[in-house]
Amino acid sequence: MPAVEKWSVVHLPYQPESASAARRFVRDKLAAWGLEVLLDNAELIISELVTNAVKTGCRRRMTVRIDRISTALVRISVTDGSRVPPVLLDAGEDDECHRGLALVNRLTQGQWGTTIEPLGKKVHADLRAGVT
Repeated sequence: MPAVEKWSVVHLPYQPESASAARRFVRDKLAAWGLEVLLDNAELIISELVTNAVKTGCRRRMTVRIDRISTALVRISVTDGSRVPPVLLDAGEDDECHRGLALVNRLTQGQWGTTIEPLGKKVHADLRAGVT
């Protein structure tokens, strides 16, 4: 029986179309791991993280990674070339933007964060099966 891979990574350009490529990548990994229950939330989260990375104006490529931390816990992360951390804003009811990280915060129950790295940052979000 082949070993189950515990993580996977893909490099994507800083293009709006990369959000759909990242969703497919995450969807395929979660399905392979039998964690389809996380699909909807994971797709929303990766869309937000990739969209934020695209907005940084970086020119090379971003890295999208998914790690299976345990049987029920996955970490989705996006590494980009900007060292500016994302800011969780309290968007008003009539605001049309600044809602993405609030959504990530809600879907992960606050289990997300940023790590500043020498050449950019990594933003990660943890999802656990069985937690709503």
